[in-house]
Amino acid sequence: MQTLIGPFAQILPMSGLSLKGTLQDEQLTVIEKGGIVIENGEIVAVADYASLLQQYPDADTDFIDTPLVLLPGFIDCHTHICYDGTRNRDYAMRIAGKSYLEIARAGGGIWDSVTKTRIADAVTLTENTVARANRHLKEGVTTIEVKSGYGLNLEDELKMLRAIQQAGMHTAATLVSTCLAAHMKPRDYNGTAADYLQWVVTALLPVVQQEQLSNRVDIFIEETAFGPEEAAHFLQQARQLGFAATVHADQFSAGGAAVAVAAGALSADHLEASSDKEIMLLANGSTVAVVLPGASLGLGMPYAPARKLLNAGACVAIASDWNPGSAPMGDLLVQAAVMSAAEKLSAAETLAALTFRAAPALQLKDAGQLAAGFAADLQAYPTGDYRDILYYQGKMKPVMVWKKGVLV
Repeated sequence: MQTLIGPFAQILPMSGLSLKGTLQDEQLTVIEKGGIVIENGEIVAVADYASLLQQYPDADTDFIDTPLVLLPGFIDCHTHICYDGTRNRDYAMRIAGKSYLEIARAGGGIWDSVTKTRIADAVTLTENTVARANRHLKEGVTTIEVKSGYGLNLEDELKMLRAIQQAGMHTAATLVSTCLAAHMKPRDYNGTAADYLQWVVTALLPVVQQEQLSNRVDIFIEETAFGPEEAAHFLQQARQLGFAATVHADQFSAGGAAVAVAAGALSADHLEASSDKEIMLLANGSTVAVVLPGASLGLGMPYAPARKLLNAGACVAIASDWNPGSAPMGDLLVQAAVMSAAEKLSAAETLAALTFRAAPALQLKDAGQLAAGFAADLQAYPTGDYRDILYYQGKMKPVMVWKKGVLV
């Protein structure tokens, strides 16, 4: 049965826009007094409400009697929301002036989350992931990438990936899992970093594949994690097994983005340390540049050069990096709004980075736009002017969210 929802004060379909480069607000299609027709979880038509009433006279109608702005559901293409415990001690040390290495030496950092997540059982991890996914969903994020990477051994990486899979069955949000066993070399692994990566390829990934827990891998390229050459070899092997790739790149030092582009990775994420060289590589390639303002806010670091990336012609997505260490806030819209002011991103560029420009980072063909044939993932804000959404810096939240046409 077809359902017509509307009229909305404004609908922003986010369609017909370029995937890469700069965008001006004048390029946005804004449908005034618009409506949307959905059927079986898919969008059938988007147009002005009066014409849809005539065109679909037999459709059920969900009448909207207050001014609302309709957008596609947001896509968060980089999170670590499957974990247990907090790193509030790390944060207190950080704002008191301790360095990343000082915190790690004091027992903090990624290894602290590994220790706590290893102790947690699968049920706890599933419940934690569902709770965070549902909070995201309530705030308009309808598709969420979720990484492992706090297990770093066979038993606990599989426990995390199974928990993510189970969580996907208990939330209306779409969860896309990524195996981040290459987060760091675990402290309890007896061997080199290269040996550990080879173990991931030969011992872990075949089981991940067999159980269909994920078809994506990620690797952290950094002085404290894995080097560019090690990472390039790992990504080549993973790709030969059939895994798509994403990369934690250029967070503290440059070099990772070049590996990501050369490996044909779907995305290079972080990029705070990217120079003009990396920016041009990303602009000239198909790898999505994913910027993570939550990590900059959590670590007190400069933002990734989103303005330069767009000016050079890159595809820029914004993701939350929601994790217990560097980005505990997890509020995607707040982070995007604050970064847009700092980096001078237009409303069109910011909303694109949260919707259709994030889609290719997760290989999504039917998300991020309000157009016929796309999933009916929608969110409506309590205003008559879409510019209010960023103006209130993320404080304005959606009052209605639909996932595959179902109001959640």
